Amino acid sequence: MNKFYTFLQFLSYASCITLFADNGLAPEVTDLNAKDISYTLEKKIPYLEKAFISTKPKDKNDGIKVGDLNKNTLDTQLILGFSKEIASNKHSNTDSLLIYYKNQLLFESYYKRGRANYPHYQMSITKSYTALAIGRAIQLGYLKMSDLNKPVISFLKDIDLKNLAAGTESISLHEAMHMRSGIRVDKSKASTVMKNTPEKLKGQGQIQTYMELTAPITEDSKTFKYQGSDPSMAMQVLEAVVPGSAKGFIKSELLIPMGIKNYGWQDDISGLPKSAAGSSFRSRDMLKMGMLILQEGQWQGKQLIPTEFIKVATSAIDVNEQRSYGYFWWGHDVQIGNNTYLCKSGRGAGGQFILMFPEIELIIISTAHNKGMGKMLSEAPKRVIPAFIK
Repeated sequence: MNKFYTFLQFLSYASCITLFADNGLAPEVTDLNAKDISYTLEKKIPYLEKAFISTKPKDKNDGIKVGDLNKNTLDTQLILGFSKEIASNKHSNTDSLLIYYKNQLLFESYYKRGRANYPHYQMSITKSYTALAIGRAIQLGYLKMSDLNKPVISFLKDIDLKNLAAGTESISLHEAMHMRSGIRVDKSKASTVMKNTPEKLKGQGQIQTYMELTAPITEDSKTFKYQGSDPSMAMQVLEAVVPGSAKGFIKSELLIPMGIKNYGWQDDISGLPKSAAGSSFRSRDMLKMGMLILQEGQWQGKQLIPTEFIKVATSAIDVNEQRSYGYFWWGHDVQIGNNTYLCKSGRGAGGQFILMFPEIELIIISTAHNKGMGKMLSEAPKRVIPAFIK
């Protein structure tokens, strides 16, 4: 019996196994290996018959300190009431909710398809992780902060400069990492390449194609546009400057040092790791990403990412009246009563969120399988912050 069949067979009765109140352990999927992690297989996980809600999470010796919510909140019932609403299907298809406050994980809960050990598929929040990988390359000396202002093509030695659209030579890594490359590719042209000559998109050919098909780029055309070409440039630069491959670098130099081993990260058509969407991480490992941001690039006393890079990546490089945007990390203000709190966040369609509130040392992790973003981005801060702040 192969592992794939064993995994699907397990899913058929996983929700009937007692994993909840008797032993205090969060629900898990067994017989899991990296090849089993995918968006398609995730949809086959049966809903939990009973939500798992813990106000005193287990210490898993995973680099995350744990505590007791009852001893660290002004009103535990505010959190419990919110979690019970989630369990009663009042907040879309939420799969997990974790709350980390003042250096302790105080609340851990799983619903529906949520499992403690199953990496949840991540859409655009993958961009945020890609930014951290660039930061790690800077910390290790493969890039410098000043390199962020260099043209992307200066790193990509396989690019044929002859047929590039006008202005593409000016796109800097800094511009690509906050979605202001100016790349504008007609969808029909892109579809034709994908259908007829996908081999052109292998390796740096992916960026070659973007830069050939785009409309001419000027300084005036470099306006914010949320698109896949820009994070693809960042991943290509990473591939070009680190020893080995971007995939190996992300694993050995960013994730393994943080104790992140159970994850998925799909390959793009280029052969590199996807950068716009396509990673899968456990809720606790998403929390580690948030902790790394709040700790200004440090993990357990070691500087993994330069503090300067973290500050730039999560700063307000591009701003409008609703939000700010850094290097694939978002920012917005949250109003609670008479007080306003800055929320720095990683966001993914379907409802994957890392919500960080540096001023009050709070991180909220939420995963879901919604058709859209869901409402947790606005709802979770309103329901969680008052439990800790008067």
